[in-house]
Amino acid sequence: MRRKTDADRTPDMVALLCAVGARRDLEAYEVLFRHFAPRVKAYMARLGGDGQLAEELMQETMIAVWNKADRFDPSKGAVSTWIFTIARNLRIDAFRREKRPDFDPNDPAFVPDDAALADAELDAREVSEQLHEAIAALPEEQAALLKLSFFEDQSHSAIATRLNLPLGTVKSRMRLAFEKLRTALAHFGDVS
Repeated sequence: MRRKTDADRTPDMVALLCAVGARRDLEAYEVLFRHFAPRVKAYMARLGGDGQLAEELMQETMIAVWNKADRFDPSKGAVSTWIFTIARNLRIDAFRREKRPDFDPNDPAFVPDDAALADAELDAREVSEQLHEAIAALPEEQAALLKLSFFEDQSHSAIATRLNLPLGTVKSRMRLAFEKLRTALAHFGDVS
């Protein structure tokens, strides 16, 4: 006569998990829970979680087992592998949450700046319009240099190379353009 081993006494975990997935079988889930919950909790505790965290992660794991049982595919692995993969992933998520502090909406870095006052916004628009008019009034070669320098962020030497001009010519044209802009914008006091 053959002795029964632990494997003979252990219910068929695949059948139990499939019953939970197919029929939401509470009795099958209870057997799975009684078998795996203590093992998952011990696993979580070994990974360095305190007792409370290990308990919470075990509960999250077993809830996920209940909710995702219909996704289990016996051809891809054992029930224990599937459950402990869920547990490991939940532990990784918990670890990431610990390392990344919660968002504080009152942190000054995240509080938007006060809206610009209407008169300040109007002044900025007027200065912008005046600047565009002043640039449009410049000779074409000076306006082109300003656009390359400020709108395309090119250095004086890059502009000289691009336009096939001596560097000194680029610099002197830029100085002339700035003088004309200063004169045109003098009454605003923002350009020096």
